Amino acid sequence: MAQKPAIPKGTRDFLPDEVARRTYIFDTIKSVFKTYGFAPIETPSFELSSTLLGKYGEEGDKLIFQILRSGNYLSKIEQTDVNSELTTTDFDKLSPEARKALGQINSKISEKALRYDLTVPFARFVVQHQNELSFPFKRYQIQPVWRADRPQHGRYQEFYQCDADVVGSDSLLYEVDFVQIFDQVLTNLQIPGFTIKINNRKILSGIAEVSGESDKLIDITVAIDKLDKVGEEGVIKELKEKGLSEKAIEIISPLFQISGSNESRLSQMKVFLKDSEVGLKGIEELEFVLNQTTELGLERAEVEFDVTLARGLNYYTGAIFEVKVHDVKMGSICGGGRYDDLTGLFGLSGLSGVGISFGADRIYDVLNELNLYPEDTNAGLTLLFANFGDKEAAYCMKLTKKLRQNGVDCEVYPSAVKMQKQFKYADNRKVKFVALIGEDELTKGLLQVKNMESGEQKAMTENELLEFFKG
Repeated sequence: MAQKPAIPKGTRDFLPDEVARRTYIFDTIKSVFKTYGFAPIETPSFELSSTLLGKYGEEGDKLIFQILRSGNYLSKIEQTDVNSELTTTDFDKLSPEARKALGQINSKISEKALRYDLTVPFARFVVQHQNELSFPFKRYQIQPVWRADRPQHGRYQEFYQCDADVVGSDSLLYEVDFVQIFDQVLTNLQIPGFTIKINNRKILSGIAEVSGESDKLIDITVAIDKLDKVGEEGVIKELKEKGLSEKAIEIISPLFQISGSNESRLSQMKVFLKDSEVGLKGIEELEFVLNQTTELGLERAEVEFDVTLARGLNYYTGAIFEVKVHDVKMGSICGGGRYDDLTGLFGLSGLSGVGISFGADRIYDVLNELNLYPEDTNAGLTLLFANFGDKEAAYCMKLTKKLRQNGVDCEVYPSAVKMQKQFKYADNRKVKFVALIGEDELTKGLLQVKNMESGEQKAMTENELLEFFKG
């Protein structure tokens, strides 16, 4: 019985028109990255587990896809009864020998893992290739990542990230550049309205310090990061579960209600953090970025200081970014931040880094929902030669060679079937022009070229055809 075709949950197939739309997104992002001086790199789809684990916090580690060693990893188990037992899904029924064997197998699972993001592999890349790079090193990278997350609207287990990072400088000018890049890319993609949310990890450290819970910074940031999903009550509940005192929660809770202009929010936070040196340093850095951004101006983006923005990744140490589109039910489509200590995890300390990431799959869904793709963004064919027979097809094949040398995408229909079927194929392929060369046209040295959109048909010589498509 034939197997029913299916793909894993959280993944997607893309048809030609969909790939063309995604290529449009990638090309738009890439072009902006290049204008800001970023160079491309690529890294493997999987890394050593030791490279990834422990870099994203407890929540992130749970979402890392780990890989079994290649080959038949059960073949080394000698006991045939154990081998047969391991085929069962009822682990309670396993014998002690089988459980021991299974433990040995599981111990090998963490040798390799699919990358969770592009930032940690980038830090590994920088340390490994430090003698081949010029610092500050600016790279962009557009590749897929994998997360064992629960699939839902806008959330996939396999998706593309489009990252730009600078490593080797602590200059806040790069944070300013990244705000500009968010604005330019999303404006170029014609997204009508979006907000760049910004915070600073030092401010969050200051909040933990002022509340008397500095040792629970990670617990606080992970909980606060869920405010949009679970609400204030949900965050408070999680803070209690993490062991924060009632007094600390009482100090932190008013921050959920902070509102007003960015200037007003900063003023309120200066008062709140007046006894925290690290917190005030975060305010100072944030003010610089906001002031420079105001001075430069933005095309479409709104910028909002959000004190509850945490992005629960352990490696952030400074600025934190997140971008959300207006009037669309979708989580953040971009994010990023500064990570001063990341390369130190791989033995190279003293290199500050900052980077951002565009979630290509979420942007793709947003553009689909808002119908924002340019009309010419499709996988259509420019020219199709109709097939009237072997003699005519042979002549058309010579023309396709000349046209392709000039960069024109074209093809000859493979068989001399009825014109109705050939034109139906042309419609399905979104062909722009169909060339008709029958016996009479071949004798006269002419071609009939039909514009499939307007229906207009024009007679051309071979040279006129080549000249027409050259332009």
